[in-house]
Amino acid sequence: MAQRWLWMLVPWRGSWNLRSKAPGQVLLLFFPQDNHIKTAKYTLYTFLPINLFEQFQRFANAYFLVLLILQLIPEISSLSWFTTIVPLVLVLSITAVKDATDDYFRHKSDQQVNSRQSQVLTKRKLQNEKWMNVRVGEIIKLENNQFVAADLLLLSSSEPYGLCYIETAELDGETNLKVRQALTVTSELGADVAKLSEFNALEIVTLGESEEGEVICEPPNNKLDKFTGTLYWKDNKYPLDNEKMLLRGCILRNTEWCFGMVIFAGLQTKLMQNCGRTKFKRTSIDKLMNTLVLWIFGFLICMGIILAIGNTIWEQKVGGNFWEHLRWDHLLSSAVFSGFLTFWSYVIILNTVVPISLYVSVEVLRLGHSYFINWDRKMYYSRKDTPAEARTTTLNEELGQVEFIFSDKTGTLTQNIMIFSKCSINGKIYGDVYDEFGHKVEITEVGELVYQAQSPDEGALVTAARNFGYVFRARTPETITLYEMGQPVTYQLLAILDFNNVRKRMSVIVRNPKGQLKLYSKGADTILFDRLDPSNEELMYTTSEHLNEFAGEGLRTLALAYKDLDEDMFDEWMKKLLFVSTVLENREERLGALYEEIEQGLMLVCLVCACLLGATAIEDKLQEGVPDTISCLSLASIKIWVLTGDKLETAMNIGYSCNMLRDDMNEVFVISGYSTLEVQRELKNAKERITGPSREKISIGQDVGKSDMYASDSVFEETIIAEYALVINGHSLAHALEADLELILLDVACLCKTVICCRVTPLQKAQVVELVKRHKRAVTLAIGDGANDVSMIKTAHIGVGISGQEGMQAVLASDYSFAQFRYLQRLLLVHGRWSYHRMCNFLCYFFYKNFAFTLVHFWFGFVCGFSAQTVYDQWFITLFNIVYTSLPVLAMGLFDQDVNEQYSIRYPNLYKPGQLNLLFNKRKFFTCTLQGVYTSFALFFLPFGAFSCAVREDGAHISDQQSFAVTIATSLVIVVSVQVTIGLDTNFWTAVNHFFIWGSLAIYFAILFAMNSDGIFKIFPSQFPFVAFCDWRSLKAYVPCWACFTLGTARNTLNEKTVWLVILLTTVVCTMPVVAIRFIRTDLQPTQTDKAMLRCRGQVRFLQQASRRQGPQEQNLRRVRRTSSRRSAYAFAHQQGYGELITSGKNMKVHVPSTSTFPGSSPGRTRAGSSSTENKLGERKDTHNVAAAEDTTKPGVTEHTGLGGGSVYSRDTLYTN
Repeated sequence: MAQRWLWMLVPWRGSWNLRSKAPGQVLLLFFPQDNHIKTAKYTLYTFLPINLFEQFQRFANAYFLVLLILQLIPEISSLSWFTTIVPLVLVLSITAVKDATDDYFRHKSDQQVNSRQSQVLTKRKLQNEKWMNVRVGEIIKLENNQFVAADLLLLSSSEPYGLCYIETAELDGETNLKVRQALTVTSELGADVAKLSEFNALEIVTLGESEEGEVICEPPNNKLDKFTGTLYWKDNKYPLDNEKMLLRGCILRNTEWCFGMVIFAGLQTKLMQNCGRTKFKRTSIDKLMNTLVLWIFGFLICMGIILAIGNTIWEQKVGGNFWEHLRWDHLLSSAVFSGFLTFWSYVIILNTVVPISLYVSVEVLRLGHSYFINWDRKMYYSRKDTPAEARTTTLNEELGQVEFIFSDKTGTLTQNIMIFSKCSINGKIYGDVYDEFGHKVEITEVGELVYQAQSPDEGALVTAARNFGYVFRARTPETITLYEMGQPVTYQLLAILDFNNVRKRMSVIVRNPKGQLKLYSKGADTILFDRLDPSNEELMYTTSEHLNEFAGEGLRTLALAYKDLDEDMFDEWMKKLLFVSTVLENREERLGALYEEIEQGLMLVCLVCACLLGATAIEDKLQEGVPDTISCLSLASIKIWVLTGDKLETAMNIGYSCNMLRDDMNEVFVISGYSTLEVQRELKNAKERITGPSREKISIGQDVGKSDMYASDSVFEETIIAEYALVINGHSLAHALEADLELILLDVACLCKTVICCRVTPLQKAQVVELVKRHKRAVTLAIGDGANDVSMIKTAHIGVGISGQEGMQAVLASDYSFAQFRYLQRLLLVHGRWSYHRMCNFLCYFFYKNFAFTLVHFWFGFVCGFSAQTVYDQWFITLFNIVYTSLPVLAMGLFDQDVNEQYSIRYPNLYKPGQLNLLFNKRKFFTCTLQGVYTSFALFFLPFGAFSCAVREDGAHISDQQSFAVTIATSLVIVVSVQVTIGLDTNFWTAVNHFFIWGSLAIYFAILFAMNSDGIFKIFPSQFPFVAFCDWRSLKAYVPCWACFTLGTARNTLNEKTVWLVILLTTVVCTMPVVAIRFIRTDLQPTQTDKAMLRCRGQVRFLQQASRRQGPQEQNLRRVRRTSSRRSAYAFAHQQGYGELITSGKNMKVHVPSTSTFPGSSPGRTRAGSSSTENKLGERKDTHNVAAAEDTTKPGVTEHTGLGGGSVYSRDTLYTN
């Protein structure tokens, strides 16, 4: 059974054997594993084949490779091979250079790491050895500030009790030092090489050649915070856990030296196990583009079939008359076979309708948009020297389509800088300390002694105790020393019952100087109150009232309790603890059950009372700009859900502080049922209250495509005018996420303006995000700052990490990162919206110009006997997409702005087109396609009609094919250049735009005249035969009749005034309908962007005059100063494993106090009397203080006059139709 469990635990990537040791136990025998690592993908010999194989897995590249092969067949190809191979090689080369550059740096990094030196104990002496040569079972010596070479079992160190200090920045991004401690039995080895060499017999034991000692441990895995193993040595068993391990990538700090034995090496280390490929996130535009490319390919096949059928018919009726003169083979004289060959010929000619350079161009745009985010100084946090960072380049345009934001609370909305405020001891409240001048002072004022706590909550508690005379001064693995009012007191530390997300509490067992056994416990009040002795009932109610008062002020709370323990019972329990601590299988679960046993047993069976000590309250201030940011994002129709581990009352109070909850809301629904039936009933009642009597609904109906998409979804069919909020507890959420209730939960949540989920676990956060992703076709964004937010960040379409007080785990797992929540507003409303706008315009233009360029061949097929003759010369076909028209659209896609950044934030409703997918969808694609078809039709038939009767100034006909090709090509380049400036409204002109547009036209004419010059014809007459001149009527024949020759087709053609008139006429006919349609639509049905652009350009001055006469109406942007008695969360923010951190003797270090401070805007509150939450939710009678008027120049707060009808609107109704 154990063997099966180990096989299922983690996919094995190394070499090992299983050997039975005893029933229920398994010994892992590792073969020697060197420490060599390899992160590079290629070698010098494998780069070309592997890279080409990867690139040709893309549909477009494989498609053009097939076309290239077809072009090598003379019978079906009317184009030279270079027309396809030049753009294909260019695309493959750019991608290959990028991949080779990335891999070169990976090789360089691998070589640098593998060549690091380490001291290895070999033959009773230390020898320098490269990292790559270190093997499992060897003992190595580390010195201060050295990197850890492999995953080591710490044996001994220069510090007392076998302690050492490490920095884990490369593993989890945290720069604060962590403490590790060796087993007492191995710490005694010290630096004695002889004793360490004897212990080194374990190197052979792992191979099964000695029974001197052995290590039993879990297989290699990627869990950085967990290690389970047992050391068997000298007939004793010793438990091994993560606190005794030094992982590869850590740095030894503040420790002169230490020795460790290699457990995992090379690719088996936890660091390398975490280097696997992350889940690739694709945007909705990416998925749509792949679908559209397949549709385009199908359209290409249809055009080839139509032209092949036309060729078959033409050959039967007309072409057959010329077969005897052409002397073709018998097969070629078949009309059906001729049509078959023509089909493949037209597939080759019309291949440019499938855009080969599309994906490369998109990646260039995304890279540019990412740099704009990184360079944005307005998202730079100077106090921590932290800029915004785009950690991916594939999701930028999706930032402009976000509909749901899932946010953590602590450290994300708040500063996570805790200040001790007050406490309740034995039923009495203490707090609000004042100096001799009557000024209020902070209890947690920093003194000479500074603590490095695991969480800000603990730092605030211990610092406050120090300031009251109870100073924590020293700690060893067995003792804790305090100075109580100046007198040193030492407690013997016996056991710690560790914290985890299930227990939600932590207990410690100590023996005081009087010899008494005490169990102290701290945690959530809801957990501790259930374990109190009945004699404490009156004190519990009093303390609960105090907690209500603390929560009403938005404070985080923590309950404390103690017990007196019996010696005999404790001795028996300790024996069980020692046994369970050395068990390999299910150790954590069995320890949790044992902790529960002593806590539950003592409370229920023992005659000793469990007494309540009291409760503490800690303030966590809001970050600067959080209320304004949330208000602005809400006006952009972005739903913000708060997912927090705090209590319901604290989460609700933060909601009021952030303007997510307001007293003018119709109702706030609280879901707190403890069973599935209760939760179902509460959700159904909430839904009936929302959709029942009032029925105040309006149809959003702004996007046909999206409305059709959500036709079966009532949430997206209707928007509720009345405002509701949903607050759901963690235990209720567990039932609501079940398959039977999840859809009801989602419906109710989406009908509410605000959703707050409290007391949720990291897994539940991810489940909520996955629920919305699975059932709503909406883009989701998750933002957090701690390790408990990583699963949520990875699950959402877009993950944002905040570099706060809880380390860098969230940042390392995110797609975008910055230092403050308020920067999210700029990331979405400015960078996200611009990226979406630019990408959509780019795609529309790209598809348009490709259809306009390619379909000219389709129309030409009807006048050339379906002979697969091309209109353009081959060099124009080769250079059109990669030289003539690539740069202007890239400039537009990189720099265009429909409105500036100030207006993007001032008018949040401009964000809605991205949410409704209005700027690029299937309907837009068909519109661009039809425009391209129309343009190609005009490009061909206008010159065709004009040239059929036009003559030169000397009376000769302008009727040769080369002149016709030059005219169409010149018209095409000019039309698409005009289209990018006028038709697609390049709104923001830069010097780069002008340079690229006029430069592309100049390059076109330079290349045109060069390729049609006398000199190049004389040098390469077979490659540049663009000198033909013949009667245009001969084009109707199967083979053109070359009547005469002249040099310089382009020069002769463009010297004619008639040609330029044709080019001008074609340009006007192609562009004027687009301009007219845009003008009429803007005038009759202006979009929100059109209105904002008019405002931005100063074309509505009369509205400004109206706004002076009539002040803006204040609506839902007022800041509510709330007085409430809602309960707050406990201030306990430990991570699992903190108890073992203490027992392992991780003593403190005195550090220089930090001088950095963090700004916060904690909304002022009036103190309220205590009352229950339920009474407040039904009917609120308390008085609110309306905040002072906000600065009207602040983005996200300003109210503005409307843009139409002369009426005055607040910002949230500015564009309501």
